Amino acid sequence: MAISDFDLVLFGGTGDLSMRKLLPALYARDRARDLPPEARIVCLGRDEKTREEFIQIVEKDSKPHVPAANLDKAVWERFCNRLQYASVNAKDGASFVHLKEALRDTEGLARVFYLATPPSLFASICENLSKGGLVTPASRVVLEKPLGRDLASARDINAQVGRYFQESQIFRIDHYLGKEAVQNLLALRFGNVLFEPLWRREWISDVQITIAEELGVGGRFDYYDTSGALRDMLQNHLLQLLCIVAMEPPVSNSADAVRDEKLKVLRSLKRFTPTTLAMNVVRGQYRAGHVNGVAVPGYRKEADANPDSRTETYVAVKAEIDTWRWAGVPFYLRTGKRMADSLAEIVVRFKSVPHSIFAHQNDTPNCLVIRLQPDEGLHMNLMAKQPGDGMRLRPVELELDFREKFKTPRMDAYERLLLDVLRGHLTLFMRSDELEAAWEWVEPILNHWDQQEADPVPYNAGTWGPAAASALIGRDGLQWREEALPEV
Repeated sequence: MAISDFDLVLFGGTGDLSMRKLLPALYARDRARDLPPEARIVCLGRDEKTREEFIQIVEKDSKPHVPAANLDKAVWERFCNRLQYASVNAKDGASFVHLKEALRDTEGLARVFYLATPPSLFASICENLSKGGLVTPASRVVLEKPLGRDLASARDINAQVGRYFQESQIFRIDHYLGKEAVQNLLALRFGNVLFEPLWRREWISDVQITIAEELGVGGRFDYYDTSGALRDMLQNHLLQLLCIVAMEPPVSNSADAVRDEKLKVLRSLKRFTPTTLAMNVVRGQYRAGHVNGVAVPGYRKEADANPDSRTETYVAVKAEIDTWRWAGVPFYLRTGKRMADSLAEIVVRFKSVPHSIFAHQNDTPNCLVIRLQPDEGLHMNLMAKQPGDGMRLRPVELELDFREKFKTPRMDAYERLLLDVLRGHLTLFMRSDELEAAWEWVEPILNHWDQQEADPVPYNAGTWGPAAASALIGRDGLQWREEALPEV
């Protein structure tokens, strides 16, 4: 679908997200000729700068994030010609006159306001856009996380932004939903007849969803210490992945049809009580250790760290969904920093065969692995006969590597999501009721931790997290996938 002419306004246009992700993604789509010839990108910052000074910043801070193989001098020049700069203070309505001067006053022109700013600025930005007459029926607003710290603040953000934009104009972005493998999970489930009869409690033993990072907090301690792993990763990325795995088939791939089914999953998550919460949630914090053979400090020893911080850098949760399809199937979610590896994957483990006719049957169950990063692909573990005399079975892996199978250039998550924003497609973006339902489920965990006033369980950097996380899944006679892999 062709994209209509637009003005894209980047609040936080000189910030890290814009330089590392958004501008390189827009360049990539310009290179692919997805952007209309007259489309413009207006980047906003607080400092007074000429356009030439801003282009120099883009050359220094953004261009290095474009893969060298994709750099084309003529395309880069064309892309830079789209860029404008204006000095705007989000809290000063008078300064929005500079933005108005930078925008075209063309009837029906799509104006996309991308708020790559702290959420504390969302309300004042939207109010000043409205007062300045910049919001039109063709306008859209993109909200970056964090979308609240709890249910009350999430509702407040929804209400504040909703005063000036209709729900159909609001794009709450979660970049994990733009990943190729997540799209392929939808295709796998709803484009094939093979898995749907098995996609239920009768045949699935458990589901594991992991987002692990080798990195620590880096220079983001101030932000991370007020957020933590639960708010930063589980409330949004992990729950959205859970929804796609568990939702019922929507009536179509339209935005509200898909989001209606995701909302049903969130509302069907079994709520925690103080007793079940203590048994089914693990909260950890990394201490000193080694990652890839390099010594790294503990969380409380990071630069500018709070030596008494109780912020979690790891969380593991056993979730259950109260529906006919999923009753009794545990969903294990975990995320952490300074882990043994950097990966994001979904593991759907099937039940063992009810009766084995083979004397040397390996008891490894079939499982489907959807790898999101670092390499995107699908892996199906099956049992096959080992070559040689006798009937000995061993696990084998059927693998689909998307890069090997499909030779066409690949879009990263922000490229895809930005295209959807420009086209007005809402399917991959959270609706307000989805956001609030996720917070409703997560908030009791936060409240329990606040009341406990206990330190997180320590784990060594470079490991797979606290021993308590292995015990969490071990109580059900199961193992995390990397613990269950046979040694080579």
